[in-house]
Amino acid sequence: MKTSAIIGALGALAHDHRLAIYRLLVQRGPEGLPAGAIGERVGLVPSSLTFHLQNLQRAGLIAQRRESRQLIYSADFAVMNGLVGYLTENCCGNSGADCSSSCAPAQPAKTVKRSARAA
Repeated sequence: MKTSAIIGALGALAHDHRLAIYRLLVQRGPEGLPAGAIGERVGLVPSSLTFHLQNLQRAGLIAQRRESRQLIYSADFAVMNGLVGYLTENCCGNSGADCSSSCAPAQPAKTVKRSARAA
C-alpha cells in the first residue's frame, strides 16, 4: 500500500463511530450488513451514519453493494490485511533479535469452561 493510502485509512479509523462501524463489519464478515442495521447497532441516525460510511468507503476500508432496496456494507479484508501488513512488515527489523512472536497478531483469549467437580 502507498503511504498516502495508509494515512487515509488510519485517519478514517481515528474516530470512535467509524472505528465501531469498521469493527462491526469486520466481525460480520464478507456478507456485511445493511446500513439500517449498522446504524441501529452503533446508535447513529441515518445522516450521521452516511457521513461515517462514506468516510470509510473513501479510505478504501469498506465496500458497498446494492441488494434490492438496501445498501449492504462490508469490510474490504484485502485492504485491512494490507494495512496490518504495512504496520508490521518491519517489526523488530533493527533489534538484531528474533522477536517474531512479538510481531504476531494478537489472539483473543479463549474462554476455558471448567466443569464442576462432584463432592
